[in-house]
Formats: sequence, structure tokens, C-alpha cells
Amino acid sequence: MRLGLDWGGTKIEIIALSDHGEELFRKRVDTPRDDYCGCIDAVVGLVSAAEEATGQRGSVGLGIPGSISPSSGLVKNANSTWMNGKPLDKDLEQALARPVRIQNDANCLAVSEATDGAGAGFGIVHAIIIGTGCGSGIAINGKPVRGANGIAGEWGSTSVPWLRPEEHPGPTNWTGQNSPIDLLCSGTGFQWDYENATGTKLKGKEIVALMRNGDAQARGTYDRYVSRLGRAMAMVANFLDPDCFVLGGGMSNLDELYEDLPSAMRPYIFSDGYDVPIRKAKHGDSSGVRGAAWLWND
Repeated sequence: MRLGLDWGGTKIEIIALSDHGEELFRKRVDTPRDDYCGCIDAVVGLVSAAEEATGQRGSVGLGIPGSISPSSGLVKNANSTWMNGKPLDKDLEQALARPVRIQNDANCLAVSEATDGAGAGFGIVHAIIIGTGCGSGIAINGKPVRGANGIAGEWGSTSVPWLRPEEHPGPTNWTGQNSPIDLLCSGTGFQWDYENATGTKLKGKEIVALMRNGDAQARGTYDRYVSRLGRAMAMVANFLDPDCFVLGGGMSNLDELYEDLPSAMRPYIFSDGYDVPIRKAKHGDSSGVRGAAWLWND
């Protein structure tokens, strides 16, 4: 049995999978915010609940909104800031009395979809989360790619490539970077663009509804969003050349993206032809927690 956990800012979730990927157990609890020890206790409680319910002992994988630094062994870059600077893997291994594998949550999305999801059968899968933020992860042959410094796939603080004059300087993120991918290519960025253009603050679903009803301002926001995300993905195509892109997060449910992104990417790709599938995550919101379980797919 494989146990996967997704440690998010609002909830911690566990799933138990059989060797064939069948769901045996699932449970979630509220994240004890700003309470590192409380979060450790929550993980231990979820593992105990899963093993009691199934009558089996499982391997443990965990997805976090950050990464373990290879140089210090401590968590870095986590937006659940209370885990930064902590030896999370060691603390969990002591609390659970077994080895624990930890990866960035976007890498877990990539592993999940590459194993038995929308990217199954492809060698290199680039998974993109387009939700509140815009992160990404890479899986090669079903294995997560962490990189020498634990930052592979961390494209969020990179400026949207091939910026146009009217896009300067753009919004600034917490690192001080102007027009970053994590702001402009996220669902948050989609809403920001509409408010910036119209002075009216709407939810993403409301903007999409207006666009589908022929509203010109909403259409403009959508077209700019597709252009920015397409340029960001074209950059990845040029240096990674993945076999498949997989989109997750709230914006991935916008069906128009899968028709419009290829043409937005092609002018920026250094190739005489380009035809790579862009697919919606098969497992949706469950991909992260499933991917954490599949970290033990040896």
C-alpha cells in the first residue's frame, strides 16, 4: 500500500493506493496554520487513520508547496512559510518511524499524471498548475525531476518571456520580479488583467461567462492570458521539449485553452514544426496527493 499526502495551506489530505492505483482510503483535515508541530501531528494522525482503516502499513510520500534544499536539508521556498527552515523529512521520519519521500506539489502532479493520468505513456511530462498561483513540475519516465538544487520546474518567478511594450512593467511578485509567470499566467492573473483593464473586480468564472457571451473586454483578457501562457510554455518547449504538457488547477477547466494554446505557442518555438499534446489533468484535484503516493513507484 502506498500512502500519499498533500500538505496545502488550507488542508492536509491523505490517500491510500493499492499497487494497481485503486483508492483504498481518503481523508482530509484543516491545516494547522502557523503551527509546524501541529502539522506534523496532523500527518501522523492521517497515516494512523489510513492504516487502521485498511489494516495495512504503507510507504509515505508527501507533496509540499516548496522543496527540501540539498545543501541545508531544510525546507525552502514554501508559501506555507512556517515549514521553511525546518528539517521536515527528518522530523516526519522520526514521527512515523519509517522513510518518507518529499517532493514539490507540482512535481507530484507531474508524477501522478505521468503514471496513470493524462501523461501516461509519455517520456517527458511538464505539468503546470494554473490556479491561485502558477507552478510547474517535471516527470521523466514517471519519476520526479528535482534538480541539483531542488528547483527544477520552478518557473513562477521568471518574467513572462517575449514581453510586449504595453506589458511593462507589469505586477511585481514577492521576489521583486516584474511580470512574473506566477502572477500573469495564474487564475489570479486572469482576474487581475480584467480588473486592470476595466476597473471592475470579477471572479474568473464571471469573466469567462462574459467572454462566452461576446463581451469584448472579457475576450481581451482571455486573449492576453492565452498569449502569456502560450509564451511561457513555448519557452519550456525550447529548452525541455517535453512529450506532453498537462494542465491542472482551476483554469485548466477552461476548455478553450486546449484549442487556442498551440497557435499561441508556435511563433516562439525554434522548430520548423511543433505538435505536442496539451491535456487536462485526468485526476483533477486528486493529482497532487496521488502523485505523492506514487513517489514510491520503484
